[in-house]
Amino acid sequence: MRLHPDDPETYLRQLGESGQVPHDIARAALMLAALDHADHDLKPYIAHLAEIAEQARLEARLSVHAEHAARSLAALLAGSFGYDGDRVTYDDPRNADLIAVIDRRRGMPVALGVLYLHAARAAGFEASGLNSPGHFLLRIRVRGSEALIDPFNGGAALEQESLGAPPLMRELAGEDLDPMHSVEDIDILLRLENNLKLRAARSGEYRRALEIARRMALIAPKNAGLRLDIAHFREQLGELGAARSAFGTCLALAKPGTTLHNEATLGLDGLKRRLN
Repeated sequence: MRLHPDDPETYLRQLGESGQVPHDIARAALMLAALDHADHDLKPYIAHLAEIAEQARLEARLSVHAEHAARSLAALLAGSFGYDGDRVTYDDPRNADLIAVIDRRRGMPVALGVLYLHAARAAGFEASGLNSPGHFLLRIRVRGSEALIDPFNGGAALEQESLGAPPLMRELAGEDLDPMHSVEDIDILLRLENNLKLRAARSGEYRRALEIARRMALIAPKNAGLRLDIAHFREQLGELGAARSAFGTCLALAKPGTTLHNEATLGLDGLKRRLN
């Protein structure tokens, strides 16, 4: 399926409907950010991503080992382009918005990780995000060797043993899973947007939280948890008919007996009592 390059919402919906791993995770993240920047011309950002990819391809010719490849990626993104973690205003929503990240050259781990994945894959390296709770990391593989990269800290290469250290932000991670487990690109994009959704919900900005959950559902239409979030946000906003529909969608997607299914059942029952 050819993804529509001009309309962000159409692009993201087609991506979700295709069920395919994004072949271009940075383009997908850019389209998510574009929904908050209707007045921005995306061409300079697309050109910037192309420049990163081209430079990464040139550097790749000299990389014969994963550790050397990791250093070249750090030299490119942190050195040449100036990308680094925002330690001063970490909770700033701009740190999870790829357009703002490109403008400021600062971001949170997962946003910077998207750029490192983009560069690594353009260079021909096998690259994936890791399920490290609260602090996004990357694994790259080159000719049988592998290295771990911390995009938030200048692309520093890590020892695998260091992943046993306490996570930085476990609360945002949601659950404590095997930190060496690779995650799909769609899950990386959801993790990026989840930062925005959680912050909006905690601030009582339910309209904003609903919008973020809605765009997440575009790329993950079969994710029952997102439908449950949408139902709760609709209910908070007093949109009870739409909330009822979202609870129903969650029930249709969630397996019976699971926590999600049970929560949706309770939510729908409570909503029916309010509507009767």
